[in-house]
Amino acid sequence: MKLFNINKPIVGMIHVQALPGTPHYKGDIKAIIGKAKEEALIYKRAGIDALMIENMHDIPYLNRHVGPEIDAMMSIVLYEVKRTTGLPLGIQILAGANKNALAAALAAGAEFIRAEGFVFAHVADEGTFNSDAGEILRYRRQIQAENVMVFTDIKKKHSSHAITNDIDIAETAKAAEYFLSDGVIVTGSSTGKEPSLEEIREVKKKVRIPVLAGSGITYDNVGEYLKCCDALIIGSYFKTDGIWTSPLDAGKVKRFMKKVNSLR
Repeated sequence: MKLFNINKPIVGMIHVQALPGTPHYKGDIKAIIGKAKEEALIYKRAGIDALMIENMHDIPYLNRHVGPEIDAMMSIVLYEVKRTTGLPLGIQILAGANKNALAAALAAGAEFIRAEGFVFAHVADEGTFNSDAGEILRYRRQIQAENVMVFTDIKKKHSSHAITNDIDIAETAKAAEYFLSDGVIVTGSSTGKEPSLEEIREVKKKVRIPVLAGSGITYDNVGEYLKCCDALIIGSYFKTDGIWTSPLDAGKVKRFMKKVNSLR
């Protein structure tokens, strides 16, 4: 199965600097845009297949309802990254601001969003998330953004799934497919933690939509995940010392992509 007409694409994550109104915002909008474009070009020159932006530095995150200043900045950054690279592009607006991400994707000409809380309820560090699949897809139809794919986290990281503990991840994936998800994302327990290969294989057996790994992929384990995933989303590993707040390491991206291209 191909995504973006690419066999098993590697999606490089851009962690956008802290945005206006958030505790770590440094007061320089041009620097935020410039940094995102700089990282986008590093990724492109290193041979990455696709990109995604995320407001990771906006800690602590709001639950679903972020301010218009966040929407505006993420839309601008997304547009500038798309214009600069021309690569397939996605967006996630933390936490769970999925309709906002759809609007930004439509405005910027991006290909996908990453949505959390799509099916079933869970408790994250931002609080309780109820399913919003119905809202997201009705909104997508309303704004005529059907060309924007919605990839959805299932049993997502940084969350407790005690209230749905009797529903395994494969059944959760099946429910996401039934609710018209364009692809499901499997993660480890936290940022930088690899997902269970066994769980990914079980999910692949249950659904026909793409299955993406969303955390913990490294140079050493990428071969195993390429065998059973349709795409890989990578952020922390590409940073210096594997720390998501550190600068992007162009050499690591190039070395990684060289290995990927030899495997697929």
